[in-house]
Amino acid sequence: MMPGRSSQRPDPQGRLRVAQVAAQRAQTAVITPASSLLLPRRNAPAPTAGPPAPPQDRPRLRRGSVPSAPAPAAFSRLRLINAPDSLRLLLVKNFARTAAILAAIILGALVPQAHALSEAIRWLIMTMLFLVFLQTRFSRGSLRPSHLYLLTANIALAFAAWGAGWLIGGRDIALAGFFCGITPTAIAAPVIISFLGGQVEYVLAAFLLTNISIAALLPFLLPLVLGHATPAAFTQVLASVGLIVFAPLGAAWLVRLFHPDAQTWPARLRNTSFTLWIIAMFLITANASDFIREHLDTPRRVLTQLAAISLLTCLASFSVGRAIGGRKFSREASQSLGQKNTTFTIYLALVYTSPLVALGPTCYVLWHNLWNSWQLHQAARQQARTSPETHHG
Repeated sequence: MMPGRSSQRPDPQGRLRVAQVAAQRAQTAVITPASSLLLPRRNAPAPTAGPPAPPQDRPRLRRGSVPSAPAPAAFSRLRLINAPDSLRLLLVKNFARTAAILAAIILGALVPQAHALSEAIRWLIMTMLFLVFLQTRFSRGSLRPSHLYLLTANIALAFAAWGAGWLIGGRDIALAGFFCGITPTAIAAPVIISFLGGQVEYVLAAFLLTNISIAALLPFLLPLVLGHATPAAFTQVLASVGLIVFAPLGAAWLVRLFHPDAQTWPARLRNTSFTLWIIAMFLITANASDFIREHLDTPRRVLTQLAAISLLTCLASFSVGRAIGGRKFSREASQSLGQKNTTFTIYLALVYTSPLVALGPTCYVLWHNLWNSWQLHQAARQQARTSPETHHG
């Protein structure tokens, strides 16, 4: 007997069992798709040379079936191809909203004759604010320290734009920059932030604080840049803001008091609010377009300087507001400082200066509406990406 070799003879039955296992594997490989051979099965037991499992215990593989395995990353990008119809409808709806915003701006620029209907802007905004106030609870706790920083930045940006205007083109450009920067939060800012899914209470508090404070400070600030007193500025600003804001605020409070279920109306009428905003944007752009066309005799160099100072003020306002808001209120603070109530500053510029200076805040209308359009488009895309239906296979 040689050392290291087993003294047992080869077992014919063992050879037979090994042959049966090999035949079974060959049969399984024929009916299993090739993809299952490339992807390892999770928790698959190691192959053994034991007897084949009984027919009732053997896993049954249907032709064309794929064993459980993690799908390659490339195939996860194709989920939207098999997305349900409701997701496709959401994508189409978001695209339609973006197209409607751009169409309103372009159509307003091409149809300046629509400025004859500009009085309707006030009632459109009041209706939208009424719907916003139905679901808004405003209290003293809504005021935060960052609101005071926004008010300070509002005044500081006005004088910074005034100084930059002197460097760019002289006194008229400086005054245009001042009126762009000093303008308080727009009446429609709470409406836009509600479309963006932000905290309406924060923007509403900023709106009330900046409009009332700026109205009170303008009689003291305007003489610094104009060189003469403006005692009627406070009453003019307060009159333009009071009716548009406090009338829908009081109406919403009364309706909610006697009909509590009214706070659910804004959710059901969300598309209606957006339609009203599209109409208002069309009329605002048409009004600005008409104003610009009436002053086409202005030298192109001056028009370029006015557009530049208003654009710089717009970029600075949205950027500084975002920095003031921090992580928690970046969008709300940016909107509060960037979207401005240019209606009454255009009026003040016409009363106390000249139509040329009023072109500054008029151009600002176009800049901040373009930025609002981009924000609404981005919000729609984000909503489509985070929709639960995008995670269905």
